[in-house]
Amino acid sequence: MRLILGSGSPRRRDLLAQIGVVAADIRPPDIDETPRTSELPRPYCIRMAREKALAVRADEGEIVLSADTTVALGRRILGKPETAGEAAEFLLMLSGRRHRVITAVAVRHGERVWERDVVTTVKFKQISDEELNAYLATNDWQGKAGGYGIQGPAGALIPWIQGSFSAVVGLPICETAGLLRAAGYPLYKDLP
Repeated sequence: MRLILGSGSPRRRDLLAQIGVVAADIRPPDIDETPRTSELPRPYCIRMAREKALAVRADEGEIVLSADTTVALGRRILGKPETAGEAAEFLLMLSGRRHRVITAVAVRHGERVWERDVVTTVKFKQISDEELNAYLATNDWQGKAGGYGIQGPAGALIPWIQGSFSAVVGLPICETAGLLRAAGYPLYKDLP
């Protein structure tokens, strides 16, 4: 049984490695990630994870794992900023406030799909201009939902979370392990 990671995220590869899983292949899907009109963050995130899993080509005996992480401020979806200016706009919206990070995981084996989503509340401190500019200069905002990665320099801006740290990084480890086992992946085959 081969695991195919339907994601190009190095963070997801690292998180899988924490539970001893190394993907046999990496096949990032090419799908339209535009939210539908009036689509709420959680249903959007769940739809994205499922669509990614279904879009990845897989042979018999291959399991596909895909995920999506969405930053939600109320009903608003904060995607991946395209410019430092947009990242600054997102971070200023999050400054001093709580928001939700939703990570949905989909595991597909053949025609069957197993899914879970995890919602974590994240609190940003009030960000000063100096902190904002220093963070933007790191370029760590690039390619990250909401314009930040909790595991990098932005961690200094986050005093607390309620929920799953690994889900905010990009893959809820506990739930992912459960999905892989449900799909028949031999997760603990090398343990005594």
